[in-house]
Amino acid sequence: MNPEQTLDQVRTLLTDVLNLGPAGAALNADSPLLGSLPELDSMAVVTLIGALEEHFGIAIDDDDISASTFATLGSLAAFVEQKAA
Repeated sequence: MNPEQTLDQVRTLLTDVLNLGPAGAALNADSPLLGSLPELDSMAVVTLIGALEEHFGIAIDDDDISASTFATLGSLAAFVEQKAA
């Protein structure tokens, strides 16, 4: 899977988990997430992590996660890409 496909799939998962609707489609790699999307609260982060693990077949440890992971859509997609490698 290439980084662009990963980005698209992470965007789709994020949009579904947060129920962003059409606003989710407008997100790009530079779109800020944590602190910018009111829907992305601590419970949503847990749900999103579960969805990412299931969709990409990866395991995400608590130690792997930091605020910078969820800084932008691009940083989240890069994190997933790294975990899936």
